[in-house]
Amino acid sequence: QVQLVESGGGLVQAGGSLRLSCAASGRTFSNYNMAWFRQAPGKEREFVAGVSRSGASTFYADSVKGRFTISRDNPKNTVYLQMNSLKSEDTAVYYCAANSGLIPGITPKQYENWGQGTQVTVSS
Repeated sequence: QVQLVESGGGLVQAGGSLRLSCAASGRTFSNYNMAWFRQAPGKEREFVAGVSRSGASTFYADSVKGRFTISRDNPKNTVYLQMNSLKSEDTAVYYCAANSGLIPGITPKQYENWGQGTQVTVSS
């Protein structure tokens, strides 16, 4: 098991930026594919962005492509989500997730480790 702790959420105006961080502990961080998901009130948890173990491969939901950037720093055991040009529809609780499988995934059931979430609120 790897323990995950998110930070960096908050209130921002539409068009603004935020950077989320997720600090991992407990296992070798570089053994895990990492991802960000989000969940808005009354909606299902949805995939936002993912990154492979080495950081060489990244992938995004269409709704955030070109605005969000996922990255990781393996020596620091941290994954980041840089969010630019934020929209009101980006408002949600953002979760960091870790996957020890062979390939990253885009569904919540493919990830066995989760953080507690951090709230992002975008005001219009």
